[in-house]
Amino acid sequence: MSAPHAPGSGAHLVARSVRVQIDGTEILSGVDLDVRAGEVVALVGPNGAGKSTLLATLAGDIAPTCGTVELDGRPVHDWAVRALARERAVLLQKQGLAFGFHVEDVVRMGRAPWHRTPRQDADDEVVTAALLRADVASLAERLFPTLSGGEQARASFARILAQETPVLLLDEPTAALDIRHQEALLTACRELADTGCAVVVVLHDLTLAAAYSHRICLLASGRVRADGPPATVLTAALLSEVYEHPVEVLDHPHGPVVVPVRHDHLSAAPRSLRAEEVS
Repeated sequence: MSAPHAPGSGAHLVARSVRVQIDGTEILSGVDLDVRAGEVVALVGPNGAGKSTLLATLAGDIAPTCGTVELDGRPVHDWAVRALARERAVLLQKQGLAFGFHVEDVVRMGRAPWHRTPRQDADDEVVTAALLRADVASLAERLFPTLSGGEQARASFARILAQETPVLLLDEPTAALDIRHQEALLTACRELADTGCAVVVVLHDLTLAAAYSHRICLLASGRVRADGPPATVLTAALLSEVYEHPVEVLDHPHGPVVVPVRHDHLSAAPRSLRAEEVS
């Protein structure tokens, strides 16, 4: 699958002084964020921090109350719908398919923006590659509603891979996945960034965010508390403050490992599970 932009070619998405108010409640307040070609940016933060709202605002699905969001130098709301769909793909937390489409048909929906263009000729090849990359080729003939939550998430990821856009916006794509598929999905994100794509991914698992993102944007109460490399953002002091729970941050060759501090009675294994008593 192709990527129209080379790594490091500049910022795809630029948010400046973004404020979003919904039903009288301020969800985002003065958010600045640049998302550049060739990088994975993880949005992290506690529940209600504004992560999904920021992602939707970057996508153009929510109009900011104040401030601007630009995609390749143009206000995101100035883009025509089809043109926008050729530039950015969005994976939502919840899958909204109400009908019993086969998985292959769901993935093929990602090709819709390229209908009646020269790139339509590659539809079959691209869909096949996306099914394989998301590990759902064996599910191609299954009806989407019959899949498990994790299988649906992988099929939906395959759909946005098939869309072949230079910007991918993913909202908690790993939430329903097992360890193997979490690693595979985020590896695919890094590989796409290596080809020049810009990837923004909302994650709750801070250790996964540290391992796979180039930058982490930490949100709290609708504001950016920190934005930078994982080792800079993921400090015990800052995370303990933002999440209102004590954490430790351990050094690991693949990046920081974030561990919540637990009560003493949870730190010792039950007698029946203690290693020294297992023969």
